[in-house]
Amino acid sequence: MNKHIELVKKWLDDKDSVTVKELRENTDAAYATYHTADESLAYHAAAEAADAAYQAAYWVKRYEELTEGEI
Repeated sequence: MNKHIELVKKWLDDKDSVTVKELRENTDAAYATYHTADESLAYHAAAEAADAAYQAAYWVKRYEELTEGEI
């Protein structure tokens, strides 16, 4: 079980279950683990998934902020 991937899966199931801060910290931790590992594919995948989740959360929030009140 990879805790970094599990956090991303949790976020995918419920976008409100994980904060943007948690996603950013997860990304940083996954990359740090990846860089100390033996180029492990699992950790690389976790880091990429964590970063993608963080990016998605960030841009969804920005979109909502920018379009608030337009509808």
